[in-house]
Amino acid sequence: MTERSLDDTRAFFAAKAATWEEKYPDDGPAFAAAVAGLALPAGGVALDAGCGTGRAFLPLRAAVGPSGHVVGVDVTPEMIWSARDRGRGAHGTLLIADVGRLPLRDGAADGVLASGLISHVPQPAEVLAELARVTRPGGRLALFHPVGRAVLAARRGRTLTPDDVRAEPNLRPLLEAAGWALLAFHDGDDRYLALAGR
Repeated sequence: MTERSLDDTRAFFAAKAATWEEKYPDDGPAFAAAVAGLALPAGGVALDAGCGTGRAFLPLRAAVGPSGHVVGVDVTPEMIWSARDRGRGAHGTLLIADVGRLPLRDGAADGVLASGLISHVPQPAEVLAELARVTRPGGRLALFHPVGRAVLAARRGRTLTPDDVRAEPNLRPLLEAAGWALLAFHDGDDRYLALAGR
């Protein structure tokens, strides 16, 4: 990400951090379903990339169990602070960092949840490659949103465009170039989930 893009992202989410979860109180089951798709091993490491307020920390913690570890990374300090204030730090580690340059070793994670992330990064190919770098062979990536693209566009008064990075024809080659294989794709009103494997 460029510094200007990081500033834009931080400004957008900083203003929403304190009330983010209250605005979308019914997303819990969708997050749990996305985490289940990661097939995380007990004792494993789960990365929540672009974790926001850490809404996925509880299902991620449940998936890896007490001997596993959950790491949440977000570029917006206010989101990490909100996650901390909500007690999410008790379930894992919260880091302020750019997902394009993760402070993790190669192959550190067994699975990565990236909720709402891919449409907020200016260089999705680079971010997908970085997520692949920190994921072990056989690990999984879940690109997720609690509602599908059409519902999200309608909420924002927009229409879907053919160049949307989340559209399957656009996303598949980006994933493949970054070292991922698309395993499943769902874009319905109920959720958006692109599940990929290393």
